[in-house]
Amino acid sequence: MRSKLNYLIGASLKRKVKTKWFLVANIIIALVVVGIINIDSIITFFGGDFDDAQKVYVIDDTNRAYDILEEQLNASSLQIVDSDESAFEVTKYEDDIDKVNDLIEEDNDIIVIHLKELEEKGLSAKIISQSFIDTMDYQLITNALTNTKVSLNILDSNISIEDFNKIYDPIEIEREILNENEKSEDENTNMIMTTVFPVIILPFFMLSIFLVQMIGAEVNDEKTTRGMEIIISNVSPKTHFFSKVIAGNLFVLIQGVLLVAYAVVGFVIRNMVGGNSIVNGLGSEVGDILNQIMSSNLGSQLIYIIPMILVLMILTFIAYSLLAGVLASMTTNTEDFQQLQTPIMIISLVGYYLAMMASVFDGALFIKIFAFVPFISAILAPSLLILGQIGIIETIISILIMVATNYLLIKYGMRIYKVGILNYSSKGLWKKMFKAARKSE
Repeated sequence: MRSKLNYLIGASLKRKVKTKWFLVANIIIALVVVGIINIDSIITFFGGDFDDAQKVYVIDDTNRAYDILEEQLNASSLQIVDSDESAFEVTKYEDDIDKVNDLIEEDNDIIVIHLKELEEKGLSAKIISQSFIDTMDYQLITNALTNTKVSLNILDSNISIEDFNKIYDPIEIEREILNENEKSEDENTNMIMTTVFPVIILPFFMLSIFLVQMIGAEVNDEKTTRGMEIIISNVSPKTHFFSKVIAGNLFVLIQGVLLVAYAVVGFVIRNMVGGNSIVNGLGSEVGDILNQIMSSNLGSQLIYIIPMILVLMILTFIAYSLLAGVLASMTTNTEDFQQLQTPIMIISLVGYYLAMMASVFDGALFIKIFAFVPFISAILAPSLLILGQIGIIETIISILIMVATNYLLIKYGMRIYKVGILNYSSKGLWKKMFKAARKSE
């Protein structure tokens, strides 16, 4: 039996791996992953440039606002962009104002700011450009102009330089949390994990959907070509069932490892080419996130959090494959299976969106209940565990529930599989399934 099982697993894996579709799909996936990680370098190669500062020419009719505006533009850009260099190259335009249009025609990318002073409203400004201005740049410019106007009004109020500096001096904030079990630095970690973790679990979400579709398509293909009758005449339905489950999970594991490898290659290439970075330092951003995580309570908890999450995900992959095999055995074509798998897709999608919004429902009972629901728990429970909304005991309970779910799927699913694998009629599908499940082995 073991030799037949190994043979079927190997044959199933070969059908998935040794195909042009698998090769082409992974080439495309690799190019997409590496491309996304190095998107700034790619855009730069084809003519874009993220390193050049935005050129801004200032016409200052007030004869006193230029220096303040330049300082505000540089300060505002440095606060937004993680870099030591300003996003703006500010120049005072001394030539005739009538030649501004000629200046813009020579360089379509420049921005001209014309500053004037009105008696009633104070400082006013006109922003001139050849075409649309980047949303972020426009926001920074308007903020700088507003701050410049405020600064001029303060100076006109005869406020001393010392008082003026006090107004713009950043406030010193000391954070105190009364709960002794929480640290102030964990606040930033919660915010980071709320945004980062959904991205991390996205591959799991996609692979689980892919696993269901793959097993269903393979079983239906064997039934459609009548190859199932030949296979079942040589091996037991039980052996055939487990071969599909094992082969499917091995394939998903291989694909998951390949995704990680593509990401590693992407970051290696980024380091080699010295990625220009849209945000000036993706590597440093990732490093900052890791440093914040490791310096918080979460860093010391990763030793047991990561293994628990992996166990829960593996059990959920097995449950998805078991359920997909059972449902596929009772269908006669791919269209029927697509209808049966729709509820599974909806459940997975609900779990993914709940994980994304986990921090919004902090303290809510219903989201903690969903952390125990099979198929959803693998996506939602890790997010709640990291955010501290559930503990180790609740996560262990989720794992035990998944173990029980797999046991029930094997026990009752095997009964349905034996009946459905050679069933070629779609009439009374659910009736046959419930009847087979109630039937003792």
